[in-house]
Amino acid sequence: MRIGIVCYPTVGGSGVVATEMAMALAARNHDVHLLSYDRPGRLRGGIPGLRFHEVAVSAYPLFRYPPYDLALATRMLEVREEAKVDLFHVHYAIPHAVSAFLARSMCGGCLKFVTTLHGTDITVVGSDRAYLRPTRFALEQSDAVTAVSRYLADETLLMFGVKKGVDVVHNFVDTQRFQPSDHKPWHQRADEERIIVHASNFRPVKRVGDIVRAFAEIQREMPARLLLVGDGPDREHALAVAADLGCRHRVEHLGMRDDLEQVLPTADLFLSASQTESFGLSMLEAMSCGVPCVSTAVGGVAEVIGDTGSLVPLGEPDMMAKSAIAILSDADRHTQLSQNARQRAIDCFSTDRIVTQYEAIYERVLS
Repeated sequence: MRIGIVCYPTVGGSGVVATEMAMALAARNHDVHLLSYDRPGRLRGGIPGLRFHEVAVSAYPLFRYPPYDLALATRMLEVREEAKVDLFHVHYAIPHAVSAFLARSMCGGCLKFVTTLHGTDITVVGSDRAYLRPTRFALEQSDAVTAVSRYLADETLLMFGVKKGVDVVHNFVDTQRFQPSDHKPWHQRADEERIIVHASNFRPVKRVGDIVRAFAEIQREMPARLLLVGDGPDREHALAVAADLGCRHRVEHLGMRDDLEQVLPTADLFLSASQTESFGLSMLEAMSCGVPCVSTAVGGVAEVIGDTGSLVPLGEPDMMAKSAIAILSDADRHTQLSQNARQRAIDCFSTDRIVTQYEAIYERVLS
């Protein structure tokens, strides 16, 4: 098939999944065209069958905000005409699904598109009064709609009342790229220092301050170090919390990294304190590396980690610390959770398993 994929280039889950999807489809001999306003960070060069098309947005003085949605619709139409694209797969509803509908209208109604919902496009952005009606309209106009978790599919139906069915297709992980290394766990190291990691975009919804508060309690009970991976508006706040709690010397901010598959296998535990999380891709990547997770019990997280980690109430870092300490004090339990996490990633969320589901949806739309 000739497939166009539209996404944001940022490090959030939607951009990562869309880019990995494009590379996986190209590896399966599809002709893939990836569209975005900038080159996605996960996109590797030199992949046969995969082309990147930049969406150029003109910044005229008249426009306070450049009309990216119009520029995207035009670029989608151009790529369709040049490459004879069979269908587009747009990731994140606003504005990508609206742009796809506009492109379809401009070419006489013959353009097919699938919309994948990733979370905040529904629970935050889409529910905003300014965007609710166009979001609902775009979903209704899509030839198929998918959501990355059952939780998100249910939220979509509840908030928007769309009549169209929503297919649940979970996110996936490259289990060959993200796999355990020969790095020994804490109970096989002389210093017995527990390495704890958190990776996110450091937005307020991630509640990174709660991660640091939980870690402060953990490091009082055992030797531990916290690795913060990523960047965003709450980075300085998180480091300030660490300083206030007297554990700043045990917290390392690694910044943006494009080698997470090298960082995650060195960890003994992954922490997530999100206020909402439709899936939790970073946790899945950690699980694939054999790293157990402790997370807040929100959104679709339970669908991801199953019984391979622990879930705690939102906004209670002391409970998160207790769960983490329980795992990091029991070598046998930690070993079992590590093995179970890796196996769950392979059995439920491998690239081949999930991409096959998307291919079936494409074939259904085209038929």
